[in-house]
Amino acid sequence: MGLTVTYNEKELVAALKARNNQAFGYLYDNYSGSLYSIILQIVQNPTLADDVLQEVFVNIWRQIETYDPAKGRLFTWMLNISRNASIDLLRSKNYQDSKKNQELKDNVYQGTRSTQISTDAIGLTRFLAKLRPDYRVLIELAYFKGYTHEEIAEIEHIPLGTVKTRIRNALMQLREFLK
Repeated sequence: MGLTVTYNEKELVAALKARNNQAFGYLYDNYSGSLYSIILQIVQNPTLADDVLQEVFVNIWRQIETYDPAKGRLFTWMLNISRNASIDLLRSKNYQDSKKNQELKDNVYQGTRSTQISTDAIGLTRFLAKLRPDYRVLIELAYFKGYTHEEIAEIEHIPLGTVKTRIRNALMQLREFLK
């Protein structure tokens, strides 16, 4: 029976920057489920979520040198890469064209079953529930549905500056909840 290696965050980052394959395997084993849940919430298609997850881990491998622990935790950095890759996919011309050309039979049952994994799957619901309702709505629109701040201002009929301030305040509250 082989030894199971565990890493604290600092050791993991150092091993990843040293291009340690075992550390990368550990990273995948311990974080892929949570990142997949976030990606699936945004793209709402398991096949596309798998593709985005693969792209995310390639990007993590390539960009690990850019990770700065002074700016936040490793998971937060990877979450942002996941979120950005998911939103990039949704905004891509190929994806938009594929949605326009999709046959009706591919969409018939989408209204009767949900492919969305709840934020409970990764434990975020209890933290989001602690936020003020007006903050929670903005976080859901920005981070789980991929809307820009400008789009959220239009949807919610509030000034852009208010959207930015509320999202910043909500993220600061979430950071405190997670400590």
